[in-house]
This record gives sequence, structure tokens and C-alpha cells, in this order.
Amino acid sequence: MNLRDPNTELLKMPDVQSSEDERHIAIERVGIRALRYPVLWHGEHGQSAGSVATFSMAVGLSADRKGTHMSRFVALLDEHAQKLSLTGLLPLYREMLTRLDATQGELQFSLPMFMRKVAPASGVSSFMDYELSWRLSGSADAARITLNVLVPVTSLCPCSKAISEYGAHNQRSHVRMSVVAAPGNLPPAPEALIRMAESQASSELYGLLKRVDEKVVTERAYDNPKFVEDLARDVAAGLIDWRERGQIESFSLEVENFESIHNHSAFAQIIG
Repeated sequence: MNLRDPNTELLKMPDVQSSEDERHIAIERVGIRALRYPVLWHGEHGQSAGSVATFSMAVGLSADRKGTHMSRFVALLDEHAQKLSLTGLLPLYREMLTRLDATQGELQFSLPMFMRKVAPASGVSSFMDYELSWRLSGSADAARITLNVLVPVTSLCPCSKAISEYGAHNQRSHVRMSVVAAPGNLPPAPEALIRMAESQASSELYGLLKRVDEKVVTERAYDNPKFVEDLARDVAAGLIDWRERGQIESFSLEVENFESIHNHSAFAQIIG
């Protein structure tokens, strides 16, 4: 039986992508998009949780190169998908540029991140999910990271509380934060951004609550009413503090209240 060595056979095959292109037109971005892959996200304290992420990976292509090696994107992701972490993002991005023989590129992915939370009175624990998305771009030495986080919280209307003899309307709110780290640096951990946003809300949310917990979070919200403007300003104050300490370069923040007594939502946006 004549067994062929696949590596030897590969060396005999023409590498068309690496051949010279006669048109000599550079391509800004070329790569793959909408690739869903199972991942394991490792949090700030080493804890890990599985998820499914959607990736977009691209590099710049020089004018003299006919094509890029698309399979290398998937091969790289397969090697790193089970060890994704904040500290591992820059090394992953730099390795992508090296493998694709590129000086510039872009790596984007989004995923639901799960955090285990403990109810305030009963102590029962459950998972809460938060939407994360990342974007890395630029050169290997000056790569820039943008982190987007969506945090669901509760807000209770101060006006409703002030004018009502009993009760006050509340609603679920979304706090959307986008933070940009300085080139070559890391942004705050997503868990830190989530905790900061939740601490400024009328109340945070939980996946599982017993009756004693429901009493606590309801009364907590009633004692801590906030307009959408209040919540936006209070979260922005935390982001401004991170910016002044050099942990982030800039930020964009939007708070949206899905009103319980109107068929529309209210929002507030701050850019800094």
C-alpha cells in the first residue's frame, strides 16, 4: 500500500493566494464574517463560562498579493476559542496579523457573557447574561480595543413616586456602554463595567429570586428612584473617572428606559 504524506502533497500544491497580482491594487480589509463558534470566556478572577460567539476577522492585503489565506482565520480561532479572556485579546490579534502576514487588520466578535449572581436575601444563585462585543483594529504595536457592554437594570420614576399616594411606576432599562482603550492598552474588565452600571441603577436584576428577595429589590428600587437622565449621568461619572485615570481613552453611553406606562421608550446619551 502506497501511503502518501499529506504534508509532502501540500508542498507540491501551488499556493495561488500568495502569487503576485498584476493589478497592484491594495485591499483595505479582506477576511471572513458571521462565523459562529463555541467559546469559553475566562473572567477577571479566572472563572469561566461557555458561550457562542459570532466573529468577523480581516486583514489588509498588499497590492502585490493575489489573496489571503482564509482558512488560517478559522484555524487560529479554533486554537484560541476555549481560552478567550481580556488579557488574551491583544496576543490573539497580533498572532492573527503574523499568521496572515499583514500589518493591519480587524477582529470583531460578540457573545452573551454569563455571570453567576447571588440573590440579596435568600442567597440562591443563578446566571445573568450580558451582551458583549469587542473590536480590535490597527497595527500589532498600536492595536486599539473597543468594548461594548449592554447591562439590563431596573429604574423607578422619581416623579411617579413624588405625586402618587402609593406606588410608583418602574421599568427595565438598558445601559449601553462603549469604551475605547488607548492604543496597546486594555480597557476595564467587562465585569467591572457591569458592576458599576448596576450599582447606579434603582436596582440590579437577577436570574432567580425568592419572595424575600423580591421584597428587597422592590423596596430598594423604591428607595432609589432615578430618571433616565439621572442614571445616564451617574454611570457617566464612573466612566469619566476611568478616563481621567487613563484606563480608557473615550466612551459613549446610552441609557434607554422601556416605559411601563407609555408605548414608547425614553433615552439619554452622553459621549466623553
